[in-house]
Amino acid sequence: MAQPKFFLQPLAAAICIACYSASVMANEAMPVQTMAPIVVTSTAGNDANGLIVHADPKQPIQPVPATDGADYLQSIVGFSSVNSGAGTNGDVTFRGMFGSRIKILTDGTENLGACPSRMDSPTSYISPESYDQISVIKGPQTVQYANTGSAATVIFERSPEQFDADNHYRGQASVLLGSFGRLDHNVEVAAGDAQKYIRLNTSRSVSDSYKDGNGTTVPSDWERWNADVALGWTPDSDTWVELTGGKADGEAVYAGRAMDGSKFARESLGLRVEKRNVSDVIKKFEAQVNYNFNDHVMDNYSLREFKPGGMMSMPMATNVARKTLNARMAVTSEWDKLQLITGIDNQNNQHSKRNGNLMTAYQNKPRIKDMEFQSIGGFGELSYQVTDNHKLVSGLRLDQVKVEAVESNQERKKTLPSAFLRFENQHPDHDDGKTYMGIGYVERMPDYWELFSPKSGNGHPNTFKNIDTEKTLQLDIGYQHEHGNFSSWASAYAGVINDYILTTYLPTGNMGMLEAHSRNVDATVAGAEVGIGYQFTDAIQADLSAMYAWGENTSDNTPLPQISPLEARVNLRYIQDNYTLGAYWRLVDGQNRISEREGNIVGYDLKQSAGFGTLSLNGTYHVNDSMDLSVGIDNVLDRTYAEHLNKMGSSGFGFAANEQFNNIGRNYWARISMKF
Repeated sequence: MAQPKFFLQPLAAAICIACYSASVMANEAMPVQTMAPIVVTSTAGNDANGLIVHADPKQPIQPVPATDGADYLQSIVGFSSVNSGAGTNGDVTFRGMFGSRIKILTDGTENLGACPSRMDSPTSYISPESYDQISVIKGPQTVQYANTGSAATVIFERSPEQFDADNHYRGQASVLLGSFGRLDHNVEVAAGDAQKYIRLNTSRSVSDSYKDGNGTTVPSDWERWNADVALGWTPDSDTWVELTGGKADGEAVYAGRAMDGSKFARESLGLRVEKRNVSDVIKKFEAQVNYNFNDHVMDNYSLREFKPGGMMSMPMATNVARKTLNARMAVTSEWDKLQLITGIDNQNNQHSKRNGNLMTAYQNKPRIKDMEFQSIGGFGELSYQVTDNHKLVSGLRLDQVKVEAVESNQERKKTLPSAFLRFENQHPDHDDGKTYMGIGYVERMPDYWELFSPKSGNGHPNTFKNIDTEKTLQLDIGYQHEHGNFSSWASAYAGVINDYILTTYLPTGNMGMLEAHSRNVDATVAGAEVGIGYQFTDAIQADLSAMYAWGENTSDNTPLPQISPLEARVNLRYIQDNYTLGAYWRLVDGQNRISEREGNIVGYDLKQSAGFGTLSLNGTYHVNDSMDLSVGIDNVLDRTYAEHLNKMGSSGFGFAANEQFNNIGRNYWARISMKF
């Protein structure tokens, strides 16, 4: 992959020197007041009575700081990831749900992958440290975004820049070194005044293949970079206009796939407008339009030695791409105890493909469009402050969705409703206790991977026409409580899913190769995420969190597949003014609720999995007001283990047909972060 090393390495070094020099001079005149940051090991911070989780992606996390969106989301209780064998580009799950049941947004817009086997999942194109905040809304408890996610809505957000007469620039950078050749650079710089600004976010990450606890090398190396620029205009304190653009690319070797990803190119443009305090009633008007183009190549020869096997008797490459155009407009109005958010949104995306090999390059072939997707939706979300301590929130949404299978000249149209009603118990004067209870309903159109990747749908060879829409009705409840040195929180859910889209793998391919076939079944789901924390002394604190997801295919009376087992996370921290020390113990139970050869478009259940535990250590040192150093050791005991959500290893790398690859062994890392 031709990728620009451009200025990341020298710029990071220059900023490091500049920050250190400036901070030393500042410290001569002013003592350090800021405490050292804490390495995030399990994000459990909740707002809105436990319903919404917020995370700071600029903080270091353990295990080793994230390379993409899925990697970071795993630090939030409830999330797991289907690992395909690369050290990056996993496919995130939440509460056992997968794919478009989880709505992934970046700055309010959606950027979808193109690979028919989801090698480039939507989170593959996200560099977490380039964003200021991650918000997770659990369950179908919002209708503000197109084609609402039934399991969760995840938003990666950047904030507008604010400068004044005495402050015209700011920046931050981080460099990470780790085992197995891991090297990351992240740089963010911004400059401006009270009425305008420019911001640049750049990052580069590279790693060699890792070794598992047995010392066996697992092919998994990657390289990725991104660069995004924003031009902002703030003529007054109530107005914000921002124009954005970006490019990115990458490559990754997959131990669990027969092909590697040799290109993960992204191009994006966006325009966003926000006006606050328009009138006494209209508190905010917002509008945005965003364009994304993802260009992905997978092949079996450029990043690995080609070995004939299965259906691949020769070197080959597939180039897929998706163009996505999103537009959204919303108005927030307030009257006394009422708040109403109304809006409309639209999405258009096109998918194309072309194939090639060593003799006939794919670049010389035209792109063949195989799918067009269009949706337009309208929503209203109403909040009513019943009393000082009680709030009622409700929402209704309608989406008109049309999907075209271009090559076969087929079309599907559906009007899809979504709605929710939630009651919140609030205590605005103190944090002793907060609760919520909500019920939500979502109808979901099958996504690209469910309509085009399987070989059949409900027994018919025409999958496109014969997979029904999915309907989810779910109850969500939760609470958070703080009293003295003790805190606790919990989020639980129970739901019924009619026409759940289930993927079954059958030996229908060439030489008995397993192929994906989809069908609709009815299902029941339930589970919870819980956490407790205790402050033993001013310096010592501990917390415990756990997550459990359960699902049943009620049509067949079998477990729903590809659901992570019970998992607990124990954290112990020692905190002083300028440094922290931490221990992180992850305990994962075995999973015996499986449905063999059933799952999703990325993976399927093969066998019951064994439980495991890993211990990790971390520490941070607050060097000065502008510099922090973090270090960590992941999997200190060098355990050999495999996650339940884990693909089988590729035979091209010598794995047996029913052999899963292991996860990373002991891993050392150090990260320095700087601000100026």
